[in-house]
Amino acid sequence: MTKATGAAGGPPYLRIAAGIRRRIADGELAPGDRVPSTRQIAAEWGVALATATKALTTLRLEGLVEPRPRVGTVVAGTAAAAAAAAAAAPTRRRPSAAAPGPASDAERELSLDRIVRTAIAIADAEGLSAVSMRGVASRLGVATMSTYRYVPSKDDLVLHMADAAFGEESYGADAPEGWRARVELGARTLWGLYRKHPWLAQVGSLTRPLLVPNLMVHGDWMLEALDGHGLDPTTLFDIHVLLYGHVQGVAVHLEMEAHAEAATGQSEEQWMDSRAPALRDLVESGRFPTFAKVIATFEDGYDLRLDALFEFGLQALLDGLTPTIEGR
Repeated sequence: MTKATGAAGGPPYLRIAAGIRRRIADGELAPGDRVPSTRQIAAEWGVALATATKALTTLRLEGLVEPRPRVGTVVAGTAAAAAAAAAAAPTRRRPSAAAPGPASDAERELSLDRIVRTAIAIADAEGLSAVSMRGVASRLGVATMSTYRYVPSKDDLVLHMADAAFGEESYGADAPEGWRARVELGARTLWGLYRKHPWLAQVGSLTRPLLVPNLMVHGDWMLEALDGHGLDPTTLFDIHVLLYGHVQGVAVHLEMEAHAEAATGQSEEQWMDSRAPALRDLVESGRFPTFAKVIATFEDGYDLRLDALFEFGLQALLDGLTPTIEGR
């Protein structure tokens, strides 16, 4: 473990900032790549979390890094940021460019499908924020620039990942009879994909949907199930969006919980146990009588089960929508 000290190199936070700045200037961290978190910095340099936070703040004020919701702190994706990093990093002699050598076996076997599948494997194991072009290339044993021949950026890679993940399931000719059974099949199929790839629900939103072919397969299935019941186009599409929003809305917590567990080192149950005093204060305050009454009925606390919540919500939605769809 590197120990940051306040010797000739100056305050520890400045030395840490200089180290990360150098990685950006050298291209080790590319625009959009996640930089080490405060916990990772604290462990790597042997400093307090406050010092790690100060180092990241310094880089943010320089415009080299920027916070990104649900991802963390990433390298800023501007030419100005790259120029600033290069200017701020110490000048070092670099080897002269040599003629490119023959492609390795790994590079000859490289394909868009292998890149996408490798990125999906990383996201499944470590979360979407862990995916970077450099990380995928390293896993494949090729130079980072080799991957750019197949996909121009991480944003494009994520779109390919989502399309591939949604394409893992489709609908056969032996479809069930009746609109409700078909909608249930569509919703459960999507839920299964989100269960398999928790990061998938973090990609896209209702207001800015993913326009990828394999997600459209699931959307078209749901629309076909709802069509033919005399619904006007707006109502038809509203119901479709409402159902999709329910599936995604519950599924988004799969990745959030995985990220929280990785960040805190606590399982959901352990985290709730650690908040027991705060919960007890709320219950005993007398300000929330109905909440206190309901909580008191649970012998071992409320067990939040996302699978059961998804199914309960799906049935409640379909029960409520039945009169509209069937014209009653």
